[in-house]
Amino acid sequence: MGILLALQGAISQGVLWGVMTLGIYLTFRVLDMADLTVDGSFATGGAVVGRMIFAGVHPSVSLLASFAAGLLCGLATGLMHTKLKIHVLLSSILTMIALYSINIRIMGRANVPLLGVRTILTPLLAHGMTMTGASLAVGAVFVVAVVAVLYWFLGTEIGCAVRATGNNDRMMRALGVNTDHIKILGLMIANGLVALSGGLVAQSQGYADVGMGQGAIVIGLASIIIGEVLFGERIAFWYTLLSVVFGSIVYRIIIAVVLQLGLKSTDLKLLTALIVAASLAVPVLTARAQRRRRSVPGSRRDDEQSAEERAGHDSFVSDGGVE
Repeated sequence: MGILLALQGAISQGVLWGVMTLGIYLTFRVLDMADLTVDGSFATGGAVVGRMIFAGVHPSVSLLASFAAGLLCGLATGLMHTKLKIHVLLSSILTMIALYSINIRIMGRANVPLLGVRTILTPLLAHGMTMTGASLAVGAVFVVAVVAVLYWFLGTEIGCAVRATGNNDRMMRALGVNTDHIKILGLMIANGLVALSGGLVAQSQGYADVGMGQGAIVIGLASIIIGEVLFGERIAFWYTLLSVVFGSIVYRIIIAVVLQLGLKSTDLKLLTALIVAASLAVPVLTARAQRRRRSVPGSRRDDEQSAEERAGHDSFVSDGGVE
């Protein structure tokens, strides 16, 4: 019974954190940029939501404000990278460090409790839903909406420019596209989604904390890699976006199961590192095994290639290519 409840909580949290994972996917896979701002912007979203709800602002308005705050976080990293020519990794680290102090100033203290105040989950709780069920329902709505908007946006002219910039920014510059603006836009949208996820998680867990985003980049990367390994790219791009969310859910389920089996919470960082390493190793080991099978004499692929070569040789001889 305990592990069943843990799995339900893991799924609901995985969906809420899935919004953050979609933002990291935008920079890590689409733009091909290592952006560490998310550790700070995630907490910024929670800080803005916590401070605004505590002051009596409607929870939905606070989520919009958290998204706007995330846009500003991405803008800061983008400007340092494109205008000041600071490497994106260092730019994001500088922004992340600065956000720690900024988040404390936003909240006025290290954390803000949200117990007993109205959140976006309150109407669902009033209708008899559990906190886990309400979190899952709200998270599912936001995930579907974000996936739909991202799928539409990345299919537009600007969205295609974002994807093309990630593939080959030099070619895009040669075509006259201002790739600096494209990178700034991508970083802003990505961190906006991360901050939105932080706001949702803060309302779900009942408090906003300055350290709630610690390790968010590792969690997001682990979720992306797990989603790609388990689900892959099989149908369309919208399926790829959903697989990222599924990866976030699987990651949370793994954590919940391991904790139920007796692992200490202080070992979660080690477990996360092992999960990421294993997820990265699976594609490499699979490709290596496939190459070995292909190189084995008498394999089916080699037989097919030999048959094709013999057929081509016979055709060449019959055409008079060899006297």
